[in-house]
Amino acid sequence: MSVPASFRTRRLVRIRRGLTLPVVLLVLWEVSSRGGLVDARFLPSLEEVYFTAKRELIDNNLIGELGFSLFRNVVGFFIGSGLGILFATLLALSRTADALITPTFNGLKQISLLAWIPLISIWFGFGEQAKIVFVAIAAFIPVVLNTYEGMRNAPRDLIEVGHALQFTRVQRIARILVPSALPSIATGVHLGLIYSWLATVGAEYFLAVGPGVGGLIIAGRERFDMALVMVGVLILGVVGFILNRLAATVESYLLRWRATTH
Repeated sequence: MSVPASFRTRRLVRIRRGLTLPVVLLVLWEVSSRGGLVDARFLPSLEEVYFTAKRELIDNNLIGELGFSLFRNVVGFFIGSGLGILFATLLALSRTADALITPTFNGLKQISLLAWIPLISIWFGFGEQAKIVFVAIAAFIPVVLNTYEGMRNAPRDLIEVGHALQFTRVQRIARILVPSALPSIATGVHLGLIYSWLATVGAEYFLAVGPGVGGLIIAGRERFDMALVMVGVLILGVVGFILNRLAATVESYLLRWRATTH
């Protein structure tokens, strides 16, 4: 099936609009650096950043550094998301668990994620385990909140039909609660992926220095190599953008049925 010309035109317009601000910022960056408006030691030129990235890619295993970060992100994300869905399902199904646990959880979620780092470092050390736990917590919270809301707001008429048909608890979950909550679950997982990537960098930066993009930025800071710092920052931005678009695409695919029911 061919794509309508009007759709392609609108898509090209959106792309151009989306690229306008990044291009303007890059131009201002280059003009400021080369024109002496900003000290080049603090804001290196794009050319210097490019050659630094090339050096790191060829000589210092930049791909490997990124691979370590992505590995921590993926493992922590899946652990946090899986536990978050199970935990939220428990709260949604059990009034006792909801009454006992939800108030405490709502209080704990207000604590800044970075405030958990001292406890995590004491309980799990400073190695890979601690970093993955930190990432998992970041993914866990938005998944729990959205999954819980989705299941609690399941249509009452569907629940009554389940009671009339004498569904077991497993059948209620599989045939009523999960399908009804799927849009909210997808939103929570989407947010969890974004937060887990931010937490990956935070874990690498605030916990022990090791391989990863966060370690790359720390190395640049300690050597006062701002070009290296900017390489790390740009990688974080690009990867974060790609993960966000990937999550949005998967979410749209999983929820494509909603377009046919409205």
